[in-house]
Amino acid sequence: MEQPHYKTFQEIDKLGVTFAYITASSSPHSFHWHEELELLYPLNGELGIKIEGSKYNLSNKELIVIESFKTHNIYAYTDTAMYLCIHISKKYMQKYFSDIELYEIQCFPDNIADLLSEYQNLCFLLDELTTQYIEKAPAFFMEAEGIVLQILARLIRFFAVKITPQTAITDTLTIERIRSILAYVEEHFYEQITLQDASETLGLTKEYFCRFFKKHMGISFMQYLNDVRAAHVHWDLLHTDIPVAQLAEKNGFFNQKQFNKIFRERYWCTPSSVRKNNMSWEKRA
Repeated sequence: MEQPHYKTFQEIDKLGVTFAYITASSSPHSFHWHEELELLYPLNGELGIKIEGSKYNLSNKELIVIESFKTHNIYAYTDTAMYLCIHISKKYMQKYFSDIELYEIQCFPDNIADLLSEYQNLCFLLDELTTQYIEKAPAFFMEAEGIVLQILARLIRFFAVKITPQTAITDTLTIERIRSILAYVEEHFYEQITLQDASETLGLTKEYFCRFFKKHMGISFMQYLNDVRAAHVHWDLLHTDIPVAQLAEKNGFFNQKQFNKIFRERYWCTPSSVRKNNMSWEKRA
């Protein structure tokens, strides 16, 4: 899969919190989801984010929170855009707030009019966390744990919305279905998968499966499948010297014309230019 130029994850005292300072390339990451709560905070530059069909532009020093199990992708507009990414386990949060599964945290830059001061406080704490990391503070992990707990407390206090238990149960079934189909794609993306193949993995009709996937992922199943394939091709272009035509077929594209069209739509360039630009970058490095 495509990787950022620089990525360092640190785990805070094995308590279910990880953070990374990421300098991403301008290529879009494929749609994905995870079980942890995710906080994104650009330190310079801007990010484009799509969460289950909703699009957001995240400017420098703005925070967005992505709830667990929400499908999303991230796009950095420049190669040098750096952002802080924090993943927080819901199990970790349950130690301090046992009903966390019955709440959804809604913290986006465009819905904070009535909570601007609290939003700014969160951004201040994220800046402080970054400063402590850069300065390599002697007791950084102690400081970091305290800062993260403050952030969590403020998110729950001011930005959490309660959901009904029935909604939580329904979401559990949805999550299991999405988990199964995404795992299936990752295991078989290089094969000639059909909608019928995919729907049968969940025991659903093809028609219902298409509606279900589009509703919860924001894109069609075939779009997602081709996005995963293209991301694998992009990774191989940067890390192997295998000819482009072979890479396409290796990763599930058996029609060269279709592959070229899909790749250009995802990355706004040709596969050969990705490899050429990467070689130029390595020569400068």
